[in-house]
Amino acid sequence: MNRRTLLSATTALVLATAFGPATAATPGADEKLAEKQTFSYRLLDQFPTLDPQLNEETAGSHVIQQLFEGLMNQDAEGNLVPGVATGFEASEGNTVYTFTLRDDAKWSNGDPVTAGDFVYAWRRAADPKTASPYSWYVELTSIVNAAEVVAGTKDPSELGVEAVDDHTLKVTLTQPLPFFPAMTTYATLFPAHKATIEQYGSDWTKPGNMVNNGAYNLAELSLNEYFKLVKSDTYWDAENTIITEVEGYIVNDGNQALTRYEAGEYDMMDDLPAGSYPRLKEERPDEAHSVPRLCSYYYAINLRPDAKEELKDVRVREALSYAIDRKVIVDQILQGGQTEAYNFAHPATAGFQMPEIDYSGWTQAERDAKAKELMEEAGVENLDLKLIYNTSESHKQIATVISQMWKQKLGVNTTLENMEWSTYLDIRREGNFDIARSSWCGDYNEASTFLDLVTSTHGSNDGKYSNEEVDALMKASRTSEDPNVEYTQVEKILADEMGIIPIYHYANTFLLNPAVKGFPYENVENNWYVKDFYRVAD
Repeated sequence: MNRRTLLSATTALVLATAFGPATAATPGADEKLAEKQTFSYRLLDQFPTLDPQLNEETAGSHVIQQLFEGLMNQDAEGNLVPGVATGFEASEGNTVYTFTLRDDAKWSNGDPVTAGDFVYAWRRAADPKTASPYSWYVELTSIVNAAEVVAGTKDPSELGVEAVDDHTLKVTLTQPLPFFPAMTTYATLFPAHKATIEQYGSDWTKPGNMVNNGAYNLAELSLNEYFKLVKSDTYWDAENTIITEVEGYIVNDGNQALTRYEAGEYDMMDDLPAGSYPRLKEERPDEAHSVPRLCSYYYAINLRPDAKEELKDVRVREALSYAIDRKVIVDQILQGGQTEAYNFAHPATAGFQMPEIDYSGWTQAERDAKAKELMEEAGVENLDLKLIYNTSESHKQIATVISQMWKQKLGVNTTLENMEWSTYLDIRREGNFDIARSSWCGDYNEASTFLDLVTSTHGSNDGKYSNEEVDALMKASRTSEDPNVEYTQVEKILADEMGIIPIYHYANTFLLNPAVKGFPYENVENNWYVKDFYRVAD
């Protein structure tokens, strides 16, 4: 399936029935519901924010998806289903999208959700005054004047989004983008309640202050420890929402988190300790799962003007990449179904054709020999590097093994620095590193969600890799009949220049209490909505 067939209908009126049922959980006739309908899960890190327009990471996204609802949602297979919008019409060659909003969507304070709430939120995300780390996402949508608004050369009021009336939202793009509706499932494009933000400022997301439009409301929040959500009575599909309470526990230590799961403290745990999956699958076959996840794990290389000179030499970057034995990482450390990565975009990406990357076909011995040769050619000896990563036993194990590979094969000395999530994000964004542990999870299911990250102006391109040909190819891919042609070229350039070091493609390895039903195992973006869950009696 290529990008132009990613959505089943993009040039005609699309109604809710075209997407299938929009309601929440649907237990089987032979399933007996538990008396207490709760769901709890473990988070590796404290999310920095619950503000949809300020969010930039996965942990916050999952919570925000329970609190807010965008124009469209996804079903268990990742297909689009109605959210606040019941459908949309694509016209003028996929450059104008008109969404019809349901008339029963309400905010948690009872106010109706209107098209104006989306206009306000999208302008807010693009406005430089908001300082959204995801303002680039608005630009990526190709909405008219988005690039100029983000750059500060045009006023947010000139963004190409219009509330035709309370229940009609019109979006105008600068170029055809068939997958634009899929982009509205990400938090940046969720609506926001203007009056609440103006009243409380940065405190608007606190319990008691927040006004949201999702299936759940924020009841409690204790930083780095715990949060609690409760079912919203004002949500348009509250009648079909079965889970009444959601609890999240922030536990950095993987082994401690696993112990607490095994003690029955929560229902779901991902980010399993490295190497634990085979044992858990054997011991808990109904609870341990491994499914593809649209994320790629890589090391960002600092290529800013003030970065280490040795890293600006492509031979050094290639040597560092070649010396990493990815098979050791996925087969001996992780052991959860992850696959070696020599390119950036995940192989499970819809319509993506995996490119042939030369060094992926070499033996590790051949890669090691080439790495040593390149370092000698570059005349680099006793290279000292600082590698940063966020606190996680798996990240630590991977960084430790890779640093040992670099030391043994190339004589590179690596200082490892770990830090908590928010601090790590800030330091990585500021460029205070030589190498940074990074990962990218698709914001939508199309290869550009990965490859746009290596363009010069992308807001999450923390290493500041830049190549004019890559920029031009990604721009051309927007209107290409077969964007895989451009994507293949970009992947080959990225491999030739080693702008980043791909390490592995994710699998989602997690434990889930069998009593919890409705989890979307086939959704490769790992977008799950608790409103679709229910709990059966033991």
